[in-house]
Amino acid sequence: MSNTVLLLSPNQIEKVKSHYINFKIERSAPGVVFAAKLADTTITIYKSGKVMFQGNGASREASLWGTSSTSSTSTSEAKGDILPPNFSSLSVLGSDETGTGDYFGPITVAACFVSSGQVELVKELGVKDSKMLTDNVMRKMAPDLMATLTHSVLVLKNEKYNDIQSRGWSQGKIKALLHNQALKHVLKKMGSEKPAYILIDQFAERGIYYNHIKAEKEIVRENVLFSTKAEQLHVSVAAASIIARYAFLKEMDRLSQIANTTIPKGASAKVDEIAAKIYLKHGEEFLKSITKWHFANTQKAFKLVNKKRF
Repeated sequence: MSNTVLLLSPNQIEKVKSHYINFKIERSAPGVVFAAKLADTTITIYKSGKVMFQGNGASREASLWGTSSTSSTSTSEAKGDILPPNFSSLSVLGSDETGTGDYFGPITVAACFVSSGQVELVKELGVKDSKMLTDNVMRKMAPDLMATLTHSVLVLKNEKYNDIQSRGWSQGKIKALLHNQALKHVLKKMGSEKPAYILIDQFAERGIYYNHIKAEKEIVRENVLFSTKAEQLHVSVAAASIIARYAFLKEMDRLSQIANTTIPKGASAKVDEIAAKIYLKHGEEFLKSITKWHFANTQKAFKLVNKKRF
């Protein structure tokens, strides 16, 4: 199945609507203003002025209205597996994580399936590399994505993280296990439907990743690709990143509430100061329960407590 996308003027849009009016179908998806279905082609018009032609006759129908717009992302800086042609338009199950570098809060991992027919819809919902979006924007976007796309999101809270880390588990192993689990969950939800590929935002080489999870009873291996900067390569990973960030932010909100102070992100000097204040107010066990205890911030916070320099 092929996809062609055109960016048309309002006048051209009206001509397209008129041309296909006898084939109009109802579509309630966000961002869609008109849709039509021919025997071999589906035509979808979005609020942005983009028109997607999907199906065996996509090129034929699109040629009536202009030249297809190109929306490609440079992958020259991405490292990992070589991706197949037109990868960004394929049906892909992507996974990503967040929270690994934050002293406070959990590690969250999400996996998300975007079919070829949903790619343009997901773009219309505003999905792109989460590093280009603010936390507030992602808070608003994530619920719509979660309602629209088959997904799984896992939250590893700090108590569990500290327990397994103290037993010698590296962050790499922890992340690999979470990614594998999230991918398994989505594949089960999909039933008989299968993604063309699975794309993991690479944090370890393929061999190292699979070595981390070699003891698992069920390991996702079929059609799995690894790449850095995967958020830029397919919207499934970008959507997974947004959902993972949303889950992280919700947990940070909860921690701020029980600590009765705004919990900062990251691992900066400000984080050290807040950690020291929480220690003095709530004690060591409480602080440990909401942080990644092995981070250097713990000792820095203790030094501030001892010196009372905050």
